[in-house]
Amino acid sequence: MTIQLRYFASLREALGSAETLAHEPGLTLGALRDRLIARGEPHASALARGRVLRCALNQVLAAEDTEVPDGAEVAFFPPVTGG
Repeated sequence: MTIQLRYFASLREALGSAETLAHEPGLTLGALRDRLIARGEPHASALARGRVLRCALNQVLAAEDTEVPDGAEVAFFPPVTGG
């Protein structure tokens, strides 16, 4: 099973714009984030648990307990403020 990861804003600067990742069934967004952190730098700093980040699954905001289906697009980005 594979998914497409996309990174935006400061995450894009640290990790690049996108990558493809193989994953196992039942993976949640939170577990995916932890798996990426476990890779070490630069993922560990960019996606650290102390940082407030948003996740989107197929272009819809989603909670970390959401399961990631095969072929999904997952995006990580910092919260955005407007003005």
